[in-house]
Amino acid sequence: MSGPLTFEARNLSYAYGGGPLVVNGVSLTAAPGTMTAVIGSNGSGKSTLIRMLAGLLKPRSGSILLGGVALDAWEPRLRAREIAYVPQSTATVFPFPAIDLVLSGRAPHAVRFRFEGGHDTEKAMEALELADAAHLASRPFTSLSGGERQMVILARALAQEPRLLLLDEPSSSLDLKHRAALIRTLMELRRTRNLSAIMVTHDIQMAGAFDRIVALRCGEVAASGTPDEVLSEPRLRDVYDDPNVRSRRIGNQTLVWADL
Repeated sequence: MSGPLTFEARNLSYAYGGGPLVVNGVSLTAAPGTMTAVIGSNGSGKSTLIRMLAGLLKPRSGSILLGGVALDAWEPRLRAREIAYVPQSTATVFPFPAIDLVLSGRAPHAVRFRFEGGHDTEKAMEALELADAAHLASRPFTSLSGGERQMVILARALAQEPRLLLLDEPSSSLDLKHRAALIRTLMELRRTRNLSAIMVTHDIQMAGAFDRIVALRCGEVAASGTPDEVLSEPRLRDVYDDPNVRSRRIGNQTLVWADL
């Protein structure tokens, strides 16, 4: 499908087995070229939500639409050209070079019954460069640190050339330098490719750089809006159920902490 695609989640709910709902009535919209952060305390339903958005979990109720078409109605190969997913971690016991793992992100663009060509290798190296991981191309994936692995997994997603990127805690293993590099990469791709992103994060400062924030509490939307609207002390105290939460706006950044 050509042209800009809006991604919509409408009243999503999910429960594991016969247990209680861990996501309940959550809605959000990602228009082309927008950056949305999903925040909340541990167990608030963030990772379950992003896995539903990625098509890895089937909602108990509600709908997910891409370009006005139900997500599960998309042919998987075509859907993978539009949406890429970056999980919290990826494990493999095989010492594949990092470049080979990134090349696997080219699968949605591959011609059937043909191996990757020079163009795919170029795209894979370009993705590694965007993720600040080109120096890891020949390293065995199993030899990399947690942060290095996360950079390679991000590169694999970027190699898909998606229009929507879904990220589940991508910065949890990254140092300060690479957290900043991740945000710069996302903003650059928004400018050059009109990329949209939905990112689950515990990093409130990182969330403050996004266009919109959706805050979950006990599986429900506790707050939704711009960083200025969501990252206020009253809102954050409610989201995290902690009266000691503090926030302060300094320039275009919001600092958040909790008093000891």
